[in-house]
Amino acid sequence: MTERVGTEPSVFTRILRGEIPSEIVLQTDDVFVIRDIAPQAPIHLLVIPKTDAYADVTELADGDPGLLASMVRTARTAAAQAGATDFRLVFNTGTGAGQTVFHVHAHVLASAASPIGERTMTLGMPDGEEA
Repeated sequence: MTERVGTEPSVFTRILRGEIPSEIVLQTDDVFVIRDIAPQAPIHLLVIPKTDAYADVTELADGDPGLLASMVRTARTAAAQAGATDFRLVFNTGTGAGQTVFHVHAHVLASAASPIGERTMTLGMPDGEEA
């Protein structure tokens, strides 16, 4: 696990270290998945790289596109294991977009039994608008 120099460890780094309790529901060599503590959908998981070298998805895409691809693959696996056939993958980038933890992570949002079109999946945005 790599950490940003000169900053406190993120909550996700502290979870991975076992300093903050959380159930890791899936783990690979470079990514882990936990349930969101304030779910916005019936299935709401967080896919988190084990490194906190990247604050957001734009930094990750520029710095390690292979790790970004690993996050997407892991999101697909985690959604399927949770019973979702379809899911929404959301990366909040910046405080104005709702990012509160500056350790890149993806939100997997889904309903186990029905299509993504439900209002619980839109994060307050009408269908058809980008998250």
